[in-house]
Amino acid sequence: MKKKLNRIDILALALGSIIGWGSFTLPGSKFLHESGIISTAIGFILGGLAIVFIQKGYHIMMEKHNEDGGEFSYTYNNLGKGNGFIVGWSLTLCYISMVPLNATAFVLVLKRLFGSAVDFIYLYQVAGYPVYLSEVIIASLIILVFAYINIKGLKLSSMVQNILILLMVVNVIIVFAFMFMKVDHSLIRDTYINNYKFNITEVVKVFAIVPFLFVGFDVIPQVSTDLNFEAPKATRMALLAIFAGALFYNLLNITTGLVYTPEKALLEQWALGSAVLDNMGYIGFILLIISLAGAVAGGINGFMLGSSKLIGALSRYKLIPAKYKEKNENGVFENGVKFIAAVSLIAPWFGREVIIYIVDMSSLLAAVAYFYVCYIGFKNSIGVDKYFSALGAFIGLVFIGLLIIPGSPARLSRPSMVLVILWAVLGYFYYKKYSKTMKSIDNHI
Repeated sequence: MKKKLNRIDILALALGSIIGWGSFTLPGSKFLHESGIISTAIGFILGGLAIVFIQKGYHIMMEKHNEDGGEFSYTYNNLGKGNGFIVGWSLTLCYISMVPLNATAFVLVLKRLFGSAVDFIYLYQVAGYPVYLSEVIIASLIILVFAYINIKGLKLSSMVQNILILLMVVNVIIVFAFMFMKVDHSLIRDTYINNYKFNITEVVKVFAIVPFLFVGFDVIPQVSTDLNFEAPKATRMALLAIFAGALFYNLLNITTGLVYTPEKALLEQWALGSAVLDNMGYIGFILLIISLAGAVAGGINGFMLGSSKLIGALSRYKLIPAKYKEKNENGVFENGVKFIAAVSLIAPWFGREVIIYIVDMSSLLAAVAYFYVCYIGFKNSIGVDKYFSALGAFIGLVFIGLLIIPGSPARLSRPSMVLVILWAVLGYFYYKKYSKTMKSIDNHI
């Protein structure tokens, strides 16, 4: 019998896609410096609550819609081909970009362990980031391994995901508990808590990136056809993953803040790793590395699975070539997995900085999908569900506004905005050309 996903599988899939590389690196490079401890926590609490309202729209979707493709096929069936394509085009880049991002992050994990020995055969620089052949090879091997795992089917991929996420969760809790008990609290109290003043800009900088950080929860609708329980119950798993994600981001931020001021954290190559290494030694550092590796690998696996489902649905609705809707003997869209792997293998050659520019777009692209799902929920529901869906749609628009309105503290960087425009223009011409081609084919049938 074909493997079906149980509640633990779904929780591990969502949690692994939410808690990624950023939860381990952003405390030192962004959170402490820009928002501190309390404003970061408020940003995540508000962001998590916002996603909960958006999740209400997803709950309605999963009650009324059970197809591969999740948001894309739902939008297509309710608002037509054009709007469906907008959602599908947005999520395709959003999901696929996460695969090479996490794969190149695996290289950074190895750098933490082995230092510059990982870097050899320098090639060139892109956007100020040096590209080494060794890094390209390592990232490519990681992508190929997870492509193989996904092609082999849900039984293997879900087992790998469950083990990785269990190790991540347990190790993060151990590291936080040990650090909290061992490290003197005077630094975190004097720097981040005493004399704290609420600053809306600090909160907004965290709140606005929640769609990107938590985009993993919407991998669940992509696998709704593989559940061994009623789809709406997956909502509970999604909500649990959202709250756990907010908790773990804050735990890792507090762990870093126990040791470093914002200025000192920013000077460290990896503030969280240095904090743990200096206070727990190599045993604690290895536990942290295992957690980081689990988060990175879980992200690759989750988004590769979600992407293949999305691509299969796009093909079934005749928006991309028909070969991508074909499943292998394991029930997997094998050509979709191979396409994701092929695109992901190109990305490391452009350097991690360019990949980050693309991934930064994911907050905006995810917010577009959130808005559509909640808007459809608003149109197709009554009573309390209608009001919650309306609020979710409004929150989606707020996220979009924060990311594109000039002067917003969370506005996308110029390179990311340029890439958004290019992706939209490319999508427009692709849609026009492919629609015309399919219409011609249909007329000859």
